[in-house]
Amino acid sequence: MTRGPQALPPSWLVMASLIPFVLVALPIGYVIVQGWQAGVGGILQNLIRPYTLNLLLNTLTIAVSVTVLAGLIAIAAAWGTERCDLPGRRWWRLAVALPLAIPAYVSSFAWSSLGPWFQEIQGAILILTFYSVPLVYLPVVAALRSLDPNFEDVARSLGHGRWRTFRRVVLPQIAPALGGSALLVAAHMLAEFGALSFLRVETFTTAIFDQYTAEFNNQAAALLSGVLMLICLPVAFAEARMRTRRRVARIGRGSARALVPIALGPLMPLAILGFVLLTILSFGVPIVTLGFWVWQGHSAGQGIERVLPALATTLGYALPGAVLTTIAAVPLVIATTHFRGRFAMLCDRLPYIVHGLPGIVVALAAVATAIGFLPAVYQTSGLVLLVYLVLFLPLAQSSVRASAELVPRELSDVARSLGKTPFQAFVLTILPNLLPGIGAALALTALQLMRELTATLLLAPAGVVTLATEFWNYTSDRAYGAAAPFAATLVLVSGIPVYVFTMRTLRLNDVR
Repeated sequence: MTRGPQALPPSWLVMASLIPFVLVALPIGYVIVQGWQAGVGGILQNLIRPYTLNLLLNTLTIAVSVTVLAGLIAIAAAWGTERCDLPGRRWWRLAVALPLAIPAYVSSFAWSSLGPWFQEIQGAILILTFYSVPLVYLPVVAALRSLDPNFEDVARSLGHGRWRTFRRVVLPQIAPALGGSALLVAAHMLAEFGALSFLRVETFTTAIFDQYTAEFNNQAAALLSGVLMLICLPVAFAEARMRTRRRVARIGRGSARALVPIALGPLMPLAILGFVLLTILSFGVPIVTLGFWVWQGHSAGQGIERVLPALATTLGYALPGAVLTTIAAVPLVIATTHFRGRFAMLCDRLPYIVHGLPGIVVALAAVATAIGFLPAVYQTSGLVLLVYLVLFLPLAQSSVRASAELVPRELSDVARSLGKTPFQAFVLTILPNLLPGIGAALALTALQLMRELTATLLLAPAGVVTLATEFWNYTSDRAYGAAAPFAATLVLVSGIPVYVFTMRTLRLNDVR
């Protein structure tokens, strides 16, 4: 019988968890200090006004709409490719995941060039939904493949139909994967800046950026950041409550028999049409539009010569940033999955709260701290990597946690009984079992770091440019043809970790 988590983590784990904990707490402290300087009157004046309420409405509308729509589409796509007799399922699985290779601001750039309709809130919801579907689809696919089919057989033998079996048996088992991925989508939508700027939709993130860069009003921007941070609180803690509410166990690999695909029958043409439309709208339209602008830039001879240096710099930041972020995530995950207590839970939830802050707020908090206490690190690449760690720690945590939750505590206890120290027991027994999650964390974090825009714009040392910042600089000048090669290179380079991670996920238990 597996014992519950222990109350007191070892000292090495506490110290390792404190480092990212302190780094993540800095932006929160910065927001509180800057906002409080406005005084009670200034706080009320800035927050209780129609402009702020409109920002709140837009932000919540986009976050809720995109999360719900992406979740529904992802569940339908996962069910179609995993449980139905859809022809060419292997290719449809890859097609649904392909939009991961296109950054959200690149998709918005491509769609916004098609007409003004997409430069409004309905266009933002449409574009960001297509971008977010793979983020939910892949975890749900992995969860569906890990289910023991005997549970469904029992439900069917009791007279439950397919819909009731799905609602009462399947959905509760995939709820942790669905909830975790939905949390990341919601947090990402709350912090999204680049895509919404292209689409000319005002939310808290675009307003905060304008306050900092156009009006130089740090206090007003900090107050808006505080509201955004409060919105992230229920998002972060709701997922934690849902994840701990149910625990579904299975022994071994379940039934040896292969699942019999559900016959779609007359619904087959409709299902195929749905997958075709999803692929065209989420991947085809952005790629074709981007190809048009690449050709335009090539014809004009703009921007091509700067692509390779920008690519080298992008990889030079993304790869070490992914390693640093993943290393920081491991002790936080172990503290949460193998131990209990308020400190462990706070270390687990705090990064998700900060993940809802726009990159510029975290970056400016880092600038203020560096200038005030460590001026030697200001305008250095090290500071950029530390901000990357704060921004993308939740992504690494989610990937590592998927493996950590499958590791029983007994492994470490056996090593301790043989005279090993707590750290030696972790290295010998726990760490090897975390390698699949660590690999996924490295791939996904590197993918996101290659596309990071806002913090890099503010923190990169003078003369340092990445693919994302060059793309932004050219599009700011409306030089779309010159910007397109940088966007196309981003898509091509992003496709490598997307392909690796997608194939790794889809290869699990693939008997079709």
